[in-house]
Amino acid sequence: MRKVDSELLKPELQFQTARSGGPGGQHANKVETKVQVRFNVDQSTLLTTLEREMLKARFANKLTQEGELIVAADSKRSQLQNKTLALKKLDRLLAKAFQKKKPRKPTQPTKASKKKRLKDKKIQGEKKELRKRIL
Repeated sequence: MRKVDSELLKPELQFQTARSGGPGGQHANKVETKVQVRFNVDQSTLLTTLEREMLKARFANKLTQEGELIVAADSKRSQLQNKTLALKKLDRLLAKAFQKKKPRKPTQPTKASKKKRLKDKKIQGEKKELRKRIL
């Protein structure tokens, strides 16, 4: 899959601001530093149908009923910093969604680990044998 960059998506993104709950004291109560980035997966013209389906499958629990992916950032005191942070989060989410998972290759236990396991079992068995009552 190709890499979808948030710079290419910018025309399709909607930015919304709100009052943030993060650091800032009294200042936080006056300014809107929290930034929400909304990306409508259903109406995107840059994504192919296959990519849309991949996003819907991967982010089924994160999409709204209208098919919007919402990413928020409110950890910084500046709206601009939160905006760049939210765009980075969106980039990471999209990169993760289009990343193919590597198949797991099953491995065999080594000779040394088999030997150690058998030795430990033998020791454990001897311990239990010593606990038995002598008749």
